[in-house]
Amino acid sequence: MANTKAATTSKSSKTGSSPSDELENYKAAAKIVAQTVRKLIELSVEGAKVIDLCVEGDKLIESGLSTLETKSQKGEKTTKGIAFPTSISVNNIISHFSPLPSDIKAGLKLAKDDVVKIHVGAHVDGFASVHAETIVVGASIENPVTGPRADVLKAAWTAAEIATRLIRVGERNWSVTDAVSKVATVFNCKPVEGMLSCQQSRNVVDGKKRIILDAYQGARSGVDTCTFEEGEVWGMDILVTSASDNKPKQTKDERTSIYQRVPDVTYQLKLKTSRAVFSEIQKKAGTFPFNIRYLEDEKRGRVGVQEAEKHGLLRAYDVQQSLPGTFVAAFHFTLALLPTGPYLITEPPVWYSPEKVKSEKELTDPALKDLLTKALGEKDDKGEEGAAKAAD
Repeated sequence: MANTKAATTSKSSKTGSSPSDELENYKAAAKIVAQTVRKLIELSVEGAKVIDLCVEGDKLIESGLSTLETKSQKGEKTTKGIAFPTSISVNNIISHFSPLPSDIKAGLKLAKDDVVKIHVGAHVDGFASVHAETIVVGASIENPVTGPRADVLKAAWTAAEIATRLIRVGERNWSVTDAVSKVATVFNCKPVEGMLSCQQSRNVVDGKKRIILDAYQGARSGVDTCTFEEGEVWGMDILVTSASDNKPKQTKDERTSIYQRVPDVTYQLKLKTSRAVFSEIQKKAGTFPFNIRYLEDEKRGRVGVQEAEKHGLLRAYDVQQSLPGTFVAAFHFTLALLPTGPYLITEPPVWYSPEKVKSEKELTDPALKDLLTKALGEKDDKGEEGAAKAAD
């Protein structure tokens, strides 16, 4: 979801709700997200405008949440909202593309064989479920994906399946990092450099404990070693590129439209317009990422966001790209480490299936292949040692 430059540490708010109530809130949000993703996949056809899909995705989240019955906590109304703005990133665009009507790329339409990443999130009472998956426009069981598109899709999904089995109590974050890299290599692909996955809590999607993909020199030292613990919730973001150079590049025409408030920073904005915009952001989005499109006046919003970002009150989710002519595939899931074992809060991919994605490449590593045969939370025959061996 974010790279090392964009990520910050947030502190979780205390809540009087029980763990079971919290899980129900995560699950309720996940259900709305799943319904939204299914509809967006139906709409992601040749000729569909990306901006229309983004707007529709946000509308579907809000509509679904509006009909959701929730319990009040200590007399306070339960908050509900978008946890991550709908983003539709195509081909070599890595993530976070959600254009405004005034943007150069506002007229972008999907074309046949486009590799499309759909990314959306919702929260109930601050407990967020975020989902991303990748489709190929026009592909089907009768007309399956082949070549580099199939390789990057299968690499990303296989890495996601491995990651779900390694995020378990007692395992360390570097096991996931190393295993994802190992899987991608099999398919002649690479994880997108520096992308982060984070522990979650109430009103926090970017917690202190993190997993980094393909840590470049110096970045690895910036991510602390951590051990997964019972009771944690994780948002795992798998991004894989077919490019030989996996370092994210800045885009030329795709402007940043998604930002997030940095809770621990305070600053008195100088411009009256900026103060009004920042107040609007806090009321509408709280600590969750938002799109400038949500603000009443886009032009005024740009001015306010610019000053707030300059002084560290907001951080940007930049639109980045892989090399032209390459493809990026992404899968994002939300996972809870319950006393009974790992629990996948968000639903599995709606679109992906082996029948639709025909790569000629296959895993050959015995430890990784064995890990894929295990049910979620099931230990290897050799226990934790087996998992570590799969990541080595």
